Formats: sequence, C-alpha cells, structure tokens
Amino acid sequence: MSTPTKYDFGMIGLGVMGRSLLLNMGDHGVKGAGFDKDVEKVKALEQESTTGNLKGFSDVKEFVDSLNKPRAIMMLVPAGKIVDDVIEELLPLIDKGDLIIDGGNTFYTDTNRRFDYLNSKGIHFFGMGVSGGEEGARRGPSMMPGGDEKAYEVVKPIFEAIAAKVDGEPCVTYCGTGSAGNFVKMVHNGIEYGVMQLLAETYEIMKKGLGMDNEAMGKVFTEWNEGRLKSFLVEVTRDIFRYKAPGTDHLLLDDIKDEARAKGTGKWTSQVAMDLQAPIPTIDTSVSMRDLSKYKELRVKAEGIYGGVQGKLNVDTASFLKSLEEAFYFNLIMSYAQGIHMLSRASVEFNYGLNLAEIAKIWRGGCIIRSLFLQNIYEAFTANPNLEHLLLDGGVANEVKGAVNGARAVVSAVTAAGIAAPCYAESLSYFDAFRSGRMPSNLIQAQRDYFGAHTYELIGKEGTFHTQWTKI
Repeated sequence: MSTPTKYDFGMIGLGVMGRSLLLNMGDHGVKGAGFDKDVEKVKALEQESTTGNLKGFSDVKEFVDSLNKPRAIMMLVPAGKIVDDVIEELLPLIDKGDLIIDGGNTFYTDTNRRFDYLNSKGIHFFGMGVSGGEEGARRGPSMMPGGDEKAYEVVKPIFEAIAAKVDGEPCVTYCGTGSAGNFVKMVHNGIEYGVMQLLAETYEIMKKGLGMDNEAMGKVFTEWNEGRLKSFLVEVTRDIFRYKAPGTDHLLLDDIKDEARAKGTGKWTSQVAMDLQAPIPTIDTSVSMRDLSKYKELRVKAEGIYGGVQGKLNVDTASFLKSLEEAFYFNLIMSYAQGIHMLSRASVEFNYGLNLAEIAKIWRGGCIIRSLFLQNIYEAFTANPNLEHLLLDGGVANEVKGAVNGARAVVSAVTAAGIAAPCYAESLSYFDAFRSGRMPSNLIQAQRDYFGAHTYELIGKEGTFHTQWTKI
C-alpha cells in the first residue's frame, strides 16, 4: 500500500491570487496543497498545474491532513470576518507549532489581534502583503511579511523562490514586528491610489486642455514609459490606450463609466495617516476623487447648472507636454515621499523597526507601484538609514528642483482653464508648505487661544501662554 503524498505548503482560497501564487510555487518545485469550497476552483488549479507538484482539496480536513508538520498554511481570502471564520475552522484541525499566514489586504489592527489570539494557542501567525495582481502572483510578486520572524524564516526559502527578482535579488523581505507587513502593504496601496489619480488627471489635461486624441495620448504614455517615468502604472496606462475590444473600431476606455470603485485600502491609509499626524494630501485627495466620481448623477446636474469644463489651454502643445512630464515626475516623487514619511512615523509609533531601504528595494519589482524612481529611494535610505524625510536627501532634492517648474507651469495653466487636477495642486502645495521654515500656523494658534483658551507658545521663550484677547 503506497503512502499518500505529503505537501510542504497549504493555500486556502483558490481565487485568482491564491491559485496563481500556488501555481508559481509549483513551478519552483514546491509541493503545495490548495483548498477551496468551490469545487470548480479546485479543478481549475489541477488543470492549470503542469508540474505534478500541486493537489487541490474541497474538504478542509483532508487538506490539513495532507500537509507535512509543522504545517504552513496561507490564507488568500477577502479581509474581515472571513479570515476569522477560516482561522476558527482550522483550529480544531491543526497542532501547536503550526503556522498560519494571512496574505490578504488586512487592516493592521486585525493582524495584531489575531497574532495575540493565535499565540495564546501556541500557533504561529504573521500577516503578509502581496502585490502584483494576477500576473505578479503567477510570475513573481513583491511580498511584505511581518510579525513572527522565526515563523517567517521557516517559509522564507519558498517566498524568496517565487518572488520577483531585480538584479538577482528577491522582492521579499521581513518588514518588522507585529502587523508591519500588512501596514507596509496598506501604505503601498495608498501610494498606488495617488499615482493612479495623477495619471487620470494627466489624461484629463491632455484630453480637455490640449484637445489630444487617444492615439496622441497613447504615444505620450509610451514615450514616458521609456524614460525616467518608467513604471508599471504608466505601462498599464500605455496598454489601455492601445486596446480595442474585439469587433470594435474604438478604445474600450471610451466605453467605461467614469465611476471609480475601491476596496478600501486607500481610505485606510488616509484614516491612519490622520491618527499618526503624517500628512499625505496627495493620497488623501486621490481617495476623495474616487468618492466624488461615484456621484455621477449629481455631477451631471451640476454640469447643467454651471456648464461643463471646456478648458482649452492656450499653449504650445510640444512645450507644454515637456512641462507635463516634469510635473508628473514631481508629483510621483511627492506621492512616494508622503507614503514613505508615513511609514517612518508608523515605525516609531508601533515599534515596527522598518528598514525603509529594504522596503524600497522589494518594491522595485513585482508590485503595482514599481518604478525607476524606487532606486532613488533605495539609495537615499541606504546612504542614510535615519533620513527623516525623503525630500531631505540631496539626490532626491536635485530631482525635485529639476521638475518643480514644470509642476508650477501645469498647475497654473489648468487652474486658470478650470480643469480639475487636485492631486497635481495638492502635491505642489504640500511641497511649498514643507519647504516653508515659517508657516502661518501662528495665526491658528492665536485663534484657538482667542475662542478656546487653548494657549500658545512663544518664539525664544519657554512655556505656554494665554491672552485675554478682548475685554470681558
């Protein structure tokens, strides 16, 4: 009687991401088991697997029993209550010393709660952000594990094998203690929101402001992706401007409703940034614009009252496109700088011990926000791991100085023309406020003291003070 094959890694959730990641593991010689209650998804795994290394299960006990001990089980299921339900289903079937990994976009406080809960039962646990979408999961994602470092070391060889590679180095690294991995992924997604909105605004400026057709706009994105703006999101945008649905003679883009959806990670980034007092206005505004896009009916009514945006720019197109490239580069830097500053604040607040150079390094490949500029960030924090803010790095400062005039030219022109480009404007205002040695916030402190006796501090004088601003 033959002994049943045992598997070294288990995956719960065989949707697009879970199945793709498991297939990636199979390609790298990992013997993996997959579980899903949907029998069709189990069949899809086995049909797509060509290595003979993978096996699908629709019975959770059979799945768990098929794994070598100590078991390593990863969940790729929607964030929230489902994760807790899966954990409760697993607990009677697994043993002390086994490892559970949450690979979803989980809110970081949930990861902390689950870590404590499972630790009390002798089960290892860590959260891990996974970026790159279906193609990344299948061919090489960027992964951000955090939490139980000893537990991560057990599965580190598997994740390093399947990760994207840049200069031969895997795009995965232990991020830090507790919920560090999920937190880093959350901020990654916030930066992603910012860059996507910037690209949408760029599209608006070219379409309405310059009157460019789809072919001309596609050519711009193609050229940008061959220069310093080379990045996954610009590449995606380039491809969208090439795609026509079968049997049609126009871009699919023109048929898509202008209402953007979201899964919530951008909103989380904004909410947590407020708690940390880490200003990220480019990202905040990108979240707000997605929300505003959903009010289609209201926007159409408003257009009837106020008139639509005509917004034709009275500029030389070739010259303006040069400024637009500079402006987009400037805004890209601001989006990254705000996100990285948020990570540095969180590292202090939550004792994550984040290595910002390593995070920038693993973002260079596999993930949605991969770009050439991440090399600049990696070099900045490698040279100075204690760098307080990305914009204080000399090399980055040179890039900003070379691009800021383009940002000013674009924001001035589109504002005068009535074209909405809020992330362009917010990025520039953030920069101008950040470089102000003296902000007008002294007036706010005076106002707060006037109506609420909240006190204020004085320049060159210790202590707090209150003034009776008017006669009682």
